[in-house]
Amino acid sequence: MAVGCMAGMTTYGQSAIDAYRFSQPDLKGTARFMSMGGAFGALGGDLSTLSQNPAGIGVYRSNEVGFTLDLDFQKSTSDAQGMKTGVDQTKFLLNNIGGVATLRLPSATVPNLNFGFTYNKGASFNRRYRGNIPRLDMSMSNYIAGMANNAGLTVADVESSDYFNPYNPNDGGIAAPWLTILGYDGFLINPNGDPNDPYWTGQWGTAGTIDGTAVPATSGSGYFDVIEKGSVDEYNIAIGGNIANKVFWGMNFDIINFDYRLQSLYGENLNNAWVYDTSSDNLQQTSSNWNMQNLYRANGSGFNYQLGVIVKPIQELRIGLAVHTPTWYNLTETYSADLVGSYYGSNYNPMTNNGTPGYNDVNFRTPWKIIASAAGVIGSKFIISADYEWQAYQYMKFSEPSYNDGYYYDYYSMAGSPFNPDIYADTNLDIKNYYQQTNTLRLGAEYRITPKFSVRAGYCFVSSPVKPVAKENKTTIFTAGTMPNYRFDNDTNYITCGLGYKTSGFYVDLAYVYKHMDSEYHAFSPDPDSSIVSPQASLSLNNSQLVLSCGIKF
Repeated sequence: MAVGCMAGMTTYGQSAIDAYRFSQPDLKGTARFMSMGGAFGALGGDLSTLSQNPAGIGVYRSNEVGFTLDLDFQKSTSDAQGMKTGVDQTKFLLNNIGGVATLRLPSATVPNLNFGFTYNKGASFNRRYRGNIPRLDMSMSNYIAGMANNAGLTVADVESSDYFNPYNPNDGGIAAPWLTILGYDGFLINPNGDPNDPYWTGQWGTAGTIDGTAVPATSGSGYFDVIEKGSVDEYNIAIGGNIANKVFWGMNFDIINFDYRLQSLYGENLNNAWVYDTSSDNLQQTSSNWNMQNLYRANGSGFNYQLGVIVKPIQELRIGLAVHTPTWYNLTETYSADLVGSYYGSNYNPMTNNGTPGYNDVNFRTPWKIIASAAGVIGSKFIISADYEWQAYQYMKFSEPSYNDGYYYDYYSMAGSPFNPDIYADTNLDIKNYYQQTNTLRLGAEYRITPKFSVRAGYCFVSSPVKPVAKENKTTIFTAGTMPNYRFDNDTNYITCGLGYKTSGFYVDLAYVYKHMDSEYHAFSPDPDSSIVSPQASLSLNNSQLVLSCGIKF
């Protein structure tokens, strides 16, 4: 008999999962910066420091222009029930380009004032992963059926007619989640009983008997393919200087261009699935092969402000502190989905909103960032440095643009109704429930073998931003739109090394950066009140980067 037990829920607009997509960090910059694990908060004198500790611009005593290229070799491996699937891809990136100008002043107390402008790639979203789930315990169709039951949807709420489009209802009634409409049009969910008060079921069923006849349980496999693209591009405008060559200060205004694109495919091949048969006007067991593709894009702009200081009490010691305000974004989202299903020898291909993408404007705020640093300089040969960075991801926040006069409805909290005008109240609460503060440790060292030639090494550790209750499937994960799948990241580790050469003001630096991160892919949210676990896979994401920087100091 068919079941619809997964209490699935999605909303329009954003989810807490989107919030982390918009805020996730990366280690990007010049080759010298990356080869030392990014531990430059107390050192300065590098173009990358303008976006880390802007006091680093105060260390400059001459002009500089430079650029950095990055060749990124990516490998992802998914492991679902012992079945491993690998994907490789290579990307070429421009990491950094910019310059610093030094204005010398006739003062021993304030010897110079420096100005800088750089483009810096704050993060790259390019990655792809895919996999196969050999044995399903539940179907996404039952998750969608649970969503329909939870919302109390009638057949009329999700069914199109000559004058009614459920994606854009014009009758003043309930607005159904797009995922339930697409599921109904693609025969993933079926109403049972009174059309005005149905019980919705999915394609997955347990073994049992109907009218004395035994029926087998549904079984099958699943698969997924996810492609992410885009980047965070930072344009830094900085000013700084020093006081008696003991205290270095700087501030930076950062203009951000944000572009994130996601193409996500999930499908199932089921045996003995319960699917509506148009010829008999009844539910029958048959083979079911279907997949759903989601297209999503968020792009826009933002800004933040950074303030930093480096203190050099003695020649051998430097201490740094930097504070980054949140980045305030104004973003536009576009999204669409289509479903391809094959049952009873026929093919079906419904699309959300008849193929017209939906869109939404939103304001978003990332968390504050604090960086504390220390570095030791031994003679003119050896440097060792360390940074500690703190970010509290639970304080990410969505808000409605002031010009948005539209009406929003959330089935589960009446958010957006006259009772609660904050349409993102539930999403912001989810952020606090899923995410926590992260601790980042960066270590770096440089040894100058000759006056022209240096070797470098570094390490960077970023703790997981996800709370254990979310990572361990102990709470329901709410997603947005027609995309129930999500990914939670664990700790991230970087191991770095590099070489540097300089002569007569010209320098060239080379770095190798290895990044490893484990993640968990979920096709949809698990049900914490039952023993049912949603289809999931362990992901191993590995990047090897070759980074080249060239520049001139004059």
